Amino acid sequence: MKLNKIIVSDTSFNSNEPYDVISSNISVINLLNEEGVEQDHMHEDSITSYFIDYYLSQYKNGNFSQFVWNSGWSSELNGIIKDGLKKIGAHKNLDLFLEQCFKVENLEEGELQKFLESEYFGPNKTRDKLKNDSFYSLEEDIVDLNAQWLKNHPDLEVLSIENMFGKLEKLIGREIDREN
Repeated sequence: MKLNKIIVSDTSFNSNEPYDVISSNISVINLLNEEGVEQDHMHEDSITSYFIDYYLSQYKNGNFSQFVWNSGWSSELNGIIKDGLKKIGAHKNLDLFLEQCFKVENLEEGELQKFLESEYFGPNKTRDKLKNDSFYSLEEDIVDLNAQWLKNHPDLEVLSIENMFGKLEKLIGREIDREN
């Protein structure tokens, strides 16, 4: 069974804080992951929003090099982020992402693998080469764009917490432990 809706709580949808609706989507994805639901059984755009947030948090926390290192440089993940930045209208961020991808793809042979297997902290030339601080001065807010995209998505379903659990329990075919 596939979840054909992006499910968020009514509280998050009605919040004035843009991140709340993103966080609600993330909570649903995390819950489904914990329950053993494969990502290809989840709504594609809920996954897209989830990974846009992952990319943003990695970049904010440790620059592009941290994203590369922590993600293991996955072409599948990079494709989701590229498409996602396009879908939400984050064109400046998309341009920077593509520029940074080009940098990674043009590292010397073996350099990426060596970087991924190295310690991130301490002296690290590849890490330093992959950093790009222009991200921090882009006049484009990924959180606002992601939140607006989710709120306006044609497949969005806004439910109470109780109804969210009910819908997800139907999907997985069993009761979800709500204590954790």
